[in-house]
This record gives sequence, C-alpha cells and structure tokens, in this order.
Amino acid sequence: MLSDHLPVTATIRLRESADRLSVFASEPTLLQETGAGEGPAWHPDLGLLTSGEGNINRRTPDGEQTVWFPGAGSNGLRFDDRGDLIICQSAKRRLVKRRQDGSLQILAAEYQQMKFNTPNDLTIDAKGRIYFTDPRYGDRSTIEMHDADGREVEGVYRVDPDGTIERVITHEVDRPNGIAITPDNRYLFVADNNNNNRRGGARKLWRFNLNPGGDIDAATQTLIYDWGATRGPDGLKLDIAGRIYVAAGLNRPNLPFETADPSTAGIYVFSPQGELLEFVAIVRDEVTNCTFGGSDGKTLFVTAGGTLWSLRTTTPGQGF
Repeated sequence: MLSDHLPVTATIRLRESADRLSVFASEPTLLQETGAGEGPAWHPDLGLLTSGEGNINRRTPDGEQTVWFPGAGSNGLRFDDRGDLIICQSAKRRLVKRRQDGSLQILAAEYQQMKFNTPNDLTIDAKGRIYFTDPRYGDRSTIEMHDADGREVEGVYRVDPDGTIERVITHEVDRPNGIAITPDNRYLFVADNNNNNRRGGARKLWRFNLNPGGDIDAATQTLIYDWGATRGPDGLKLDIAGRIYVAAGLNRPNLPFETADPSTAGIYVFSPQGELLEFVAIVRDEVTNCTFGGSDGKTLFVTAGGTLWSLRTTTPGQGF
C-alpha cells in the first residue's frame, strides 16, 4: 500500500537514506522565456511541442522555435502510437486528433448531451484508450456538466478505440488535472488540484486501481501526497522504473487561495510505492507540466509560467 503524507507546511521531506541515488543528472536549464505554457509532448522528428499563447508551438531538436498550429487553444498534448497528436482543445471544450496530414478529427465534444468543461490533460493506456481530465478553472458560469442530482461534475473520461465515451471519475476527486497510467494498465494516477475558486480545495495526488475494462476501482483510492495550502500537482509523467514526476508548488503566494511558505515550486519525484524521493526547484511560477524527450528519453522538459526548462535524468521516460 502507498503511505499517506502530511501536507507540506515547513519543509519538503525527502527520503532519508545515505545511499539515495539522484534521479537527476543535471540542474535545470532555462531554454526559452515564452511560448511554453502547458502540454509538452516529444516527437522524435518534430522535437518538442508545447501549448502557449493560444498556439501549439514547436521547438526542433536543434532548438529552432516556430508556431506549429496557430490558434489551437490547447492544453494537454500527447502523440499516439501512429504519430498523430491528441489534443485537449480547451478553448473549444473538446478532445481532438490532429493527423499527420494536418486534418482534425473530433474525438469527444460532449457527454450525455452536455459540453465538456475544459479538457485539460490526457494519457493513453496500453490498449489505446484515451483518458482525459475535465476541470473548470476560473469562470464557472458556462458549466453544463452535471450529474443526475444536478451537481456540477469535474470528471475524468475515457475514449475507447471505437469512439465510445465513458466517465470513469465523477466525484472521487475535487478537480482533476494531470493524469497518467502505468504501462501494465494497473494504476491510474490523478492530480487533484483545486487551486482557485475556493479556499481549502484539494491539492493532492491520488492513485486508483484500474479494472481490465478501463474503469477505476473506487475502493482502492490511495493518497500519495498532499501539498496542503500551496499550489497542488499539475502535470505528471512516469519513467521506465515506475517513478512518478510531478510538476507542482509555488514560489510566491497567490492569496487568498494559495500560500507559498516555503517555496515549493518544482518537480517532485515519487517511488512506485509513493515515497517522495527527490525534489528539484524551478524558479518560475507556475510549474505546470513535464515530459520526457531527447534522443535517449533522458531529458525532462518542464513548462513553467510560459518558460521552458530542461534537465537530464538517469532513467528514460516511458515510451523510450
């Protein structure tokens, strides 16, 4: 079982071990000052794509920066096994696929005749099923998604290869953001980050067991970490050893909803058992997401407040 952790209040508690080996092989390096707000996704030929300034922007393996998909209005990005890009097109409240020829296919725009809130982040399991989170930050006046009792729903959805859309999380978390699945389809991780609209919202990372059919076992919900009153977890990725890399925290308080005492913004690394192994600070707010890339899969790219950072890791990310 994963152990519960108390909220961050004074220090970031790392595993106490004289022989603890770092998962990082370098300090963070600032690559660019603009254009990298969210959704980093690596492609071996294209390089790195990020959502920023309303577009999907490209940074080639040689470091050249261009606008790749103008006006995309995107957040989370991920390439599927065929090399097509799956996009959380937040501005249009839908999930789409951008094929390699540039054409768009709408994968999900509504559920039970209700528009999604704002698709945020996604992952793809070993069976090709797409899971995406659907929170609503900021203005809530246009929310359509409600349950049978009229309660607002900020859920997690699954899109099967045949196009069927199912809701897999309804009220088990407060406001889902980042999401990841282990390669064996055993576990689903969800970043629960209600960092605005009300005080006392969740800033937690959860784990659920996945059933073979792609639904969660709600009884297995397990808390991995609680960031307390600071900014909670956003994007997350796994390496091939099963460790979880989570973008979270703040350098400066964002009152009244988020504190930052002490500075907690950066990348948190947890063991497969949920133990906090390492923390590396990123000095820009907000640290929003991360992904592995580079020719060997050992470069971790981090988005933070529109800026882009990189650091080397000792282990490749999943998919490399």
